[in-house]
Amino acid sequence: MAKDRPTSSEYTGPVRRLLLSVVVLCLFAIFLVWRIDSPRVELFRALVTDKFVPSLDWAMAPVTGTINLLKNFQSYQRLAQQNGELRSELRRMQAWKEAALQLEQENARLLDLNKVRLDPRLTYITGVVLADSGSPFRQSVLLNVGARDGVVDGWATMDGIGVVGRISGVGENTARVILLTDASSRIPAIIQPSGQRVIVAGDNSSAPPIEFLEDSDQVRPGDRVISSGDGGVFPPGLLIGQVALDPGGKLRVRLSADYQRLEFLRVLRHHGTEPVSDTARIIGPQLPPPPVIATEGLGQ
Repeated sequence: MAKDRPTSSEYTGPVRRLLLSVVVLCLFAIFLVWRIDSPRVELFRALVTDKFVPSLDWAMAPVTGTINLLKNFQSYQRLAQQNGELRSELRRMQAWKEAALQLEQENARLLDLNKVRLDPRLTYITGVVLADSGSPFRQSVLLNVGARDGVVDGWATMDGIGVVGRISGVGENTARVILLTDASSRIPAIIQPSGQRVIVAGDNSSAPPIEFLEDSDQVRPGDRVISSGDGGVFPPGLLIGQVALDPGGKLRVRLSADYQRLEFLRVLRHHGTEPVSDTARIIGPQLPPPPVIATEGLGQ
């Protein structure tokens, strides 16, 4: 009977163990050589390093590139995070800027109101414009003051410079102001320095015309227009605007009030002139009634 031939597994095991032993011995020898503190060994290590390390740059290039890529990715993440934080901070700053601009405008309006010089006998109440219902046919605004604050129909309203309109419609908490530009507005006024009395009539335009002017030759563009107080509706001396000449040659009033930014209005408490109840006292002292003459005995 023939003997079986030896298989390859009988040789691979011893060869593997032999190679492993050789590798371990080589590594151990390298370790010993690298740890020996001797000038000759140190010179040998330097020669080996100079010989092989420079030629291994190509092998270290992928590792170096990977490390640099990871560092760049981490840096990009940090930049993206900082960019997001800066964007959110910029949005907050824009909101604060808008709030600051609104406060600055409100402060300017209030300062303008404080600079208005009025008759010391007049009192006033300041209201905030809630809504603007301006239209091609009716121009008015709504204030947050009303009957609870003592507001009465017909009282004049001003912004920081000039007359804006009059109260027309009072509720418990709100009041409506008909602007001077409304078509139903008619304000008695005086043109200075000529002293002519006119009517400022609204026509739904930004510059209401001047009506019932006696002598236009005495009026020049730029003359001041103030309230006359006629009719007892508006107190006298309130600034309305300046005279202007339109392209058609008609005299109009360039209003001093800033109708584009009506935020706060001053309502003037003006109760008008006191009505006259006894006309005889205006003409002269009241005379006693004539005596009654008895006529009973005249007929006998």
